[in-house]
Amino acid sequence: FQLSKKYGPVYSIQMGTQKVVMLCGYETLKEALVNNADEFSGRGKVPIFDELSNGHGVVFANGENWKVMRRFSLSTLRDYGMGKKSLEDKINEESDALTEKLESYKGQPLENTMIMNAAVSNIIVSILLDDRFDYEDPVLLRLITIMNENIRLMGSPMIMLYNTYPSLIRWIPGIHKTIKKNMKEFYDFLKETFAKHKEHLDVNDQRNLIDAFLVKQQEEKPIPGQYFNNENLLHLVGDLFGAGMETTSTTLRWGFLFMLKYPEIQKKVQNEIEKVIGSAQPQMEHRKKMPYTDAVIHEIQRFGNIVPASVPREVTQDVTLKGYFLPKGTSVFPVLASALQDKDYFEKPDEFYPEHFLDSEGNFIKNDAFMPFSAGRRVCAGENLAKMELFLFFTRLLQKFTFQLPSGVSDVDISPAVGLTRGPKPYLMCAVSRN
Repeated sequence: FQLSKKYGPVYSIQMGTQKVVMLCGYETLKEALVNNADEFSGRGKVPIFDELSNGHGVVFANGENWKVMRRFSLSTLRDYGMGKKSLEDKINEESDALTEKLESYKGQPLENTMIMNAAVSNIIVSILLDDRFDYEDPVLLRLITIMNENIRLMGSPMIMLYNTYPSLIRWIPGIHKTIKKNMKEFYDFLKETFAKHKEHLDVNDQRNLIDAFLVKQQEEKPIPGQYFNNENLLHLVGDLFGAGMETTSTTLRWGFLFMLKYPEIQKKVQNEIEKVIGSAQPQMEHRKKMPYTDAVIHEIQRFGNIVPASVPREVTQDVTLKGYFLPKGTSVFPVLASALQDKDYFEKPDEFYPEHFLDSEGNFIKNDAFMPFSAGRRVCAGENLAKMELFLFFTRLLQKFTFQLPSGVSDVDISPAVGLTRGPKPYLMCAVSRN
């Protein structure tokens, strides 16, 4: 982002043996990802992920396999509640369980990573497995620990070096081996789960995404197992679990941290909740009557900026962008942070300022440069699910609690931790009941 100020919105850098192109600023990202959506719809190569997924699943797949898996994911997520009242009810039930868990601390300091991960995990688990885990369940805690460790390790200098010179570093002992060991444990759990689902599969009573996939597997023609094979199921469920748990819970954790830092903003949100919802259960229909809360959630996503560089794209056919010729196969990094901090669209890009999404009358306004879910053909498949979770969890918790710093702590550190996603460093907070 800093280099783009010197070299312009489209420039290339040498990353080890590979030359990659950086795209910066909202206008450039829009021209590439939206106006030339097909040409920028390929997935760029990231050695550690390519070795883990081998082109299966949805996030790191390409070509026809990606198209089939994405279509299946979107239609099945919709079938099992994304954007529907049934899922809204499920999220509200989960936020009640989360409220109960936070109340058990009786206002004492707590570190919220595992709790938030568990609550958000249960939503994607309900879609994938038609189930939920207790917050203390050792299986859930182990899966979350594995995911969190991998997220942390994948942002490390060693893995950046591995992605730059994979053939050189592959044979050296190091954290890439830990990541692969963790993923093997995660995939072994999924394989056991699939076996149970296969035993009890009823074509006329498909209860979740895994059932839907297994039925497709039985029906697939003309080449059985061409797309609906066990490897795709394994990596698709892994992709949806990882992305569905990590990004939303990280965004919420940024949100509570910002409320600790800006108690006056927290108070304004609570006032709006009291005025519009009172003590009732928050519903998605409340959102349009709550412009300030909506603006704060958008600003948490913008300023939290959890996927600053996005996952690389690959140009699927020759294309010219901003006067530059990019041949087919060029690896491209859309720097999403450069849109979220574009000073042509955000008055105070380096500050937490909910007014970025409000007009002078206090009405909510959309901002074109707000693209935390990326854009174009590779836009996040779970965007609608994430928006629902962020609104319902955030309003429910601020309705029930005021978040405060532990006594004796006066400062809030909002510098990010190192990781694949940009999350807050672990912090302590007190959830003080408002009842």
